[in-house]
Amino acid sequence: MRSRTLLLPLALATLAGCAGEPATQCTSEPRSAWQDADAFQQNLLDQGYQINEFKITEGNCYEIYGFDPEQTKVEIYFDPVDGSVVKREEG
Repeated sequence: MRSRTLLLPLALATLAGCAGEPATQCTSEPRSAWQDADAFQQNLLDQGYQINEFKITEGNCYEIYGFDPEQTKVEIYFDPVDGSVVKREEG
């Protein structure tokens, strides 16, 4: 019983820490200034990316999950205005 009492506060602290992580911010430009999402994805495909999932984040980013042209598994946040990489995670 004692171990459950100790694990609950630890689990709650872990969850609270995750919730406080700020979202990656890519732009504050209005959506009218963004590149077309379909054209943006097609450009990535033409460059050799494989896109498993594409989404628009709370931080106004285009985000992909998939593989880069070198076949490295990636999660990449792009600025939707200029297409630059804001954040990249591999693995």
